[in-house]
Amino acid sequence: MNAKITSIKPEEIEARSFAIIKEEFKSQTGRFPEDFPSDEFAVIQRVIHATGDFAFAAALHFHPQAITTAIARLREGRSVATDVRMAASGINATALARWGGHVICEIAAPTIADQAKSQGLTRSETAIQMAFAQNPGIIAIGNAPTALIKVITLCQQQNFFDGAIIGVPVGFVNAAESKEWLAEQEIPYIVALGRKGGSPVAAAIVNALIRLAAEEETLRG
Repeated sequence: MNAKITSIKPEEIEARSFAIIKEEFKSQTGRFPEDFPSDEFAVIQRVIHATGDFAFAAALHFHPQAITTAIARLREGRSVATDVRMAASGINATALARWGGHVICEIAAPTIADQAKSQGLTRSETAIQMAFAQNPGIIAIGNAPTALIKVITLCQQQNFFDGAIIGVPVGFVNAAESKEWLAEQEIPYIVALGRKGGSPVAAAIVNALIRLAAEEETLRG
């Protein structure tokens, strides 16, 4: 084996990974970390850490109020809704619980299949509709474009949603289109334009927001 394996303590792996991302950021993206607002870069950095893909530096777009809104909802104890279990399982539920929030994912609810069939919807649409009714503070879509489309539609129908939407479904059918539609909304959003995305990206963004909320709380005392 010619590869050089680095010896590092387990507790140092994340910090070293983040340092490498900062070191390579300019060569990989053509931009400096300082070109971004610090809170946006914190989100971008965690997504790159989760995916190994520097292309997210260009793909991720932020509504001007997205991060402040998400942090406010987290600190109010509002919950995070996801479209699939993979995204839900990647979120740091322990950190989220410090403010009383929890993760909502209804995709495996016993009644979902029957409800979806009776309404002519996908399971993802039905599940996120059920989650939306529980007034989450953040909705994170990482897998199903149909779920993101349903969330935007619900927001338009009710003409009110005081949280933030993370729209990062991955795929070739309606993924890019659903995210472009989200980026046209006035609702605070974080979106990965194009086909890239996925549940790990959704979870990474939520975890970055949780960390930013905790840091803000520490600074405020």
